[in-house]
Amino acid sequence: MSANRLIALVTGILSLAYLYGAYQIPVFPIPRPVDSDAFPKLLGFLMLGLSAWLFFEREANAPAAEDDGDGRGAWVRWQPVVVTSLAVAVYAGLLGWLGFVLASFLLTAGLTWYYGFRRHVINAVVALTVPLGLYLVMTRFMNIHLPAGLLPF
Repeated sequence: MSANRLIALVTGILSLAYLYGAYQIPVFPIPRPVDSDAFPKLLGFLMLGLSAWLFFEREANAPAAEDDGDGRGAWVRWQPVVVTSLAVAVYAGLLGWLGFVLASFLLTAGLTWYYGFRRHVINAVVALTVPLGLYLVMTRFMNIHLPAGLLPF
């Protein structure tokens, strides 16, 4: 079994467990257009769909990184995973202090730069407008509390 299929199976099982938890969220007795369980259910189904897509995706014909005996081939394969995991951990640590918008901007801009996108103006605009839009939608329309951090709103 390939690594992608193994990761897809693990992610699929985790998404099913996440969906089970999302269906345990109580529904408010007062009717609302979007209830508190809608977003977690949407994320769970999205994660389940993406794991199914990864499972059935064809393997690329790109050659695997060669291991030259000193372990550098393994590092080349795992470096994006390690860097992304560390970036998400730093994001989680900065989320309360900087706030959702600024921390998400740094995460998005930093990871897109790391993965090779070099159009910095477009990167900055997207990395700022998407978290700002999500923040405004969640706080103003869905009444979900997100940390404002250093920003005045």
